[in-house]
This record gives sequence, C-alpha cells and structure tokens, in this order.
Amino acid sequence: MADILYEDNHLLVAVKPPNMLSQADSTGDTDLLSLLKEDIRERYHKPGNVYLGLVHRLDRPVGGLMVFARTSKAAARLSAQLKEHEMGREYLCVAEGETEEQFTLTDYLIHDEMKNRETVCEADEKGAKLAILHGRRIAAREGTSLCAIRLETGRKHQIRAQMSHIGHPLWGDNRYGHGMAGQQIALWGYKLTIEHPTTHEKLTFHAMPEGGIWSLYADMLTVPEDTDAPREPGMLHLTPEVVQRLENFNRRGQPRAADREEEEIAQKWGEDV
Repeated sequence: MADILYEDNHLLVAVKPPNMLSQADSTGDTDLLSLLKEDIRERYHKPGNVYLGLVHRLDRPVGGLMVFARTSKAAARLSAQLKEHEMGREYLCVAEGETEEQFTLTDYLIHDEMKNRETVCEADEKGAKLAILHGRRIAAREGTSLCAIRLETGRKHQIRAQMSHIGHPLWGDNRYGHGMAGQQIALWGYKLTIEHPTTHEKLTFHAMPEGGIWSLYADMLTVPEDTDAPREPGMLHLTPEVVQRLENFNRRGQPRAADREEEEIAQKWGEDV
C-alpha cells in the first residue's frame, strides 16, 4: 500500500511507488487510485463506490507525490490550480552526463504514434504542444547529474523527452535513453505545494526516493544524525543547504507572462511526466 502523508475530508496526499499505474488502464494492473479508494472504503466502512478524484498523474515508472480530491468541489478547485500554474510540482532526477548548473528548456512536443513516445518538433507542426521546464544541477558524480526540475507546463513524458533531447537522458530510462532491463528510471516527484481547496491554507509536502542510483548521492541528501528531523532507514532527505539552493532556484525561475500566454489551455487532468 502507498504511504498516505495527509488526509482530511477534502483531499488526500499519497506517495506513488515506482512502476505502479496512477489510474486503471487496459492492462488491469494494480493502480494507486483504485488502491486508495479501497483503503478509504475499508477504513471508513463505506458501502458502495467511494469518490476519489484524480487531479494529476505520474508516468508508470515514476514515483513520488500525488494529490487526490475527496469531493467534486475539491477536484474542481485543485484542477483549477493545476491549470493556472498555481500548484507547485517539483522533481528530482539523475541524468546522464554533466548538465549545466541551471537551465530552462523550451520546446514543442508531439506524440509519435508509431514509437509511442513524445518527440521534440517545430512550433508550427500540427498537434505540437509547448513544453517548458526549469532545472538546476545539485551535484555531478560518476558521469551523472542530480538535478531538481520544476515544470512550467505539464506534458506527457515532458521531463524525459526534453532531457533526452539535450543529450542528458534520465538514468534508467529505456524509452528515451539508455536504460537496461532491471534498471529503475531516476525520476521522482519530491515536492508538492497546493492551496487547500476550502481553508485556502498553503500546504507543502516532501517525499524522497531511496535505493538504486539515488544512493550515489546519499551522503549529501541525508539529514545529519544530530538533527531532530525524522528519518527512516535508507530514506533520502534533503540537507538544509540543498533546500536553500533549491528555494533560491525557485525564486529566480518564476514563469514569464509571455510564456503563459503562449501556452495552450491545459486539459482537465494534468499530463504525466
């Protein structure tokens, strides 16, 4: 079962494990939305169907934070935050090679039906969608870069496609990079900031990846033992120094009004990354 970080009568925030679907599809494989609905039904002894609204998605191999709506009113308000770029979604990734210290990628993406992947294309190509992300390299080791990514748009496979296009595919990505069987793609939704749909309180949640390639950066991401911060075995946490660097990065990388005007109206549900 996925970890639930927050729950009230209006919303629920959970951590999606890697390789689990966000919502059911034709494969019939286990998905997070159905698991959470069943968990709510059992814990609260609810008869019949349970309402839980999907606000955004994460691609199947990607893990990290997701918010769900427990009422239709909350679903509408959270979806509006996503559409208006008021919901903060930030990611950690390990990319191949050494990236620039700071970068903004502005591309147009189109879906390739034959290869079932997103491809960078010209702006005037039919079906092209604007894709913008901002990134910062936290560290570089053993031919890889640990980066923080903040999305300005939410396109399908956006981070994976855009990072691959600049020659820095994500570690373990066998669709857009050089991942091999058994490797886990190094992309994780580590920070989520929302406005509560009824109290309007700003809520920020963090969750960190563990194991695999993430262990390469464990010494700089682990909270020192002499702090009061809670720590689970093997769990990675950002040190205060790294948190400050990321906060500085966020303040410098606010979306430009011109870019927002150029972007097409978002779909009702957010795209997966």
